[in-house]
Amino acid sequence: MTELLYKTKGDKVIWTIVLFLSLVSLLAVYSATGSLAYRERGGHTEYYLLKQLSVLVMGLVIIYFAHRVNYTIYSRVAQIGFLLSIPLLMYTLAFGSNINEASRWIRLPIINLTFQTSDVGKLAIFMYVSRQLSRRQHLINDFKKGFLPIIAPVVLICFLIMPANMSTALLLGASCMILCFIGRVPIRFLASMIAAGVVMVALLFLVAKVTGLEMRTKTWEKRIDNFLHGDHTETPYQVQQANIAIAGGGFLGKGPGNSTQRNFLPHAYSDYIYATIIEEYGMFGAFLILAAYLILLLRSIRIYRRCPYAFGAFLAVGLSVTLVIQALTNMAVNVQLFPVTGVTLPLVSMGGSSVLFTSMAIGIILSVSRNVEEMEGKRAEKERLEKVIANTENAAVA
Repeated sequence: MTELLYKTKGDKVIWTIVLFLSLVSLLAVYSATGSLAYRERGGHTEYYLLKQLSVLVMGLVIIYFAHRVNYTIYSRVAQIGFLLSIPLLMYTLAFGSNINEASRWIRLPIINLTFQTSDVGKLAIFMYVSRQLSRRQHLINDFKKGFLPIIAPVVLICFLIMPANMSTALLLGASCMILCFIGRVPIRFLASMIAAGVVMVALLFLVAKVTGLEMRTKTWEKRIDNFLHGDHTETPYQVQQANIAIAGGGFLGKGPGNSTQRNFLPHAYSDYIYATIIEEYGMFGAFLILAAYLILLLRSIRIYRRCPYAFGAFLAVGLSVTLVIQALTNMAVNVQLFPVTGVTLPLVSMGGSSVLFTSMAIGIILSVSRNVEEMEGKRAEKERLEKVIANTENAAVA
């Protein structure tokens, strides 16, 4: 155990945030799955607690081994991941398991588990964009040779994700745009990225109208219309229940396990887990969750500034940006600042593949942090030895 702790490196604040969010996840999921357990598991409420615990433990194992790998290896993994994600996303659109009127999942044979292929695509594209940005800094002002090889894969992955999961595609595109901005891509090129996103959305709606496959587009239109123009009588049921939960939470909340709206709120353990947390822990608890994600971003920015190599710097800040944007989006939906989406709260919402891929992203960030610390340690040791040698020489001369 001591040897394991000795080998655990990287930013200690990020490790603390991971453990804090994992603890919050266990408490919130156990509280929010009471009705689900009675409905699906005959009242065995411990089932989902143990399931989430096992997933979080697997996530911590992934973080540990991912952070022990030299982050430069992820540059090579990025190419393989990107190429694999394309057929995976195409297969999902054509043959994926249809859950909640969307084909986002692939069911693995034998073990009979499902996972969202968009999680693979998100992780792969961020590693790939970080690699391309680092390798093309000298060509970054050239649209054809510098920007196009970076943005084309992003457009492709977003286009493949969008038919089944528009919110994820839009958030992925926005996160990549922020990463490109950090990577010194000219503003005029970023404007073309936004235009490409608008064209993709318009094209998707047009294809849906022409082919008659309007199931998801009608859902998106209804959600946006309800958010922009709906009155209280047209407010979606889940939004109403989330508002009641938030109003009942007050400043300190009702206490752990005392939520009442968890029995009425759809997906209280995933999409709307933040509303459940507010009801039980109040605005104080809500602020702590928000602060945890913002501190994660700030610590990743610190790693970005300290990392001497472009790939590691872009990798750390890019992965943290996408996690924090996803978290902020989930929170905004829960407090009715954003239209309803299917975005979960990273590392907190109940899940399988989403938790594991989030853990992989955090492990890669910690890998960059570990390597930065080791380089700084070697530099400090070298400077100390040089100082000792200089002092010895001065003493000999004297």
